[in-house]
Amino acid sequence: MWKEENNKLYRKFQFKDFSEAFGFMTRVAIAAEKMDHHPLWTNVYNTVEIWLSTHDAGDVVTDKDRKLSKKIDALTASQA
Repeated sequence: MWKEENNKLYRKFQFKDFSEAFGFMTRVAIAAEKMDHHPLWTNVYNTVEIWLSTHDAGDVVTDKDRKLSKKIDALTASQA
């Protein structure tokens, strides 16, 4: 579940292993590139953390972030 904190949407994802986490990041990267809206994220082994905000709007959460978060959720749902 996404949380709004510090003017960003945040969510932590955990996967079975590094390969699964990296595959997820690849799918997110493709979706983000299509939207021209790129996340701030980290990856350590099987954990991916994502922060979304719109830099052009002053680094706050906008509809663009909410749309990308829904696309990311759809990517995780398709993995189950």
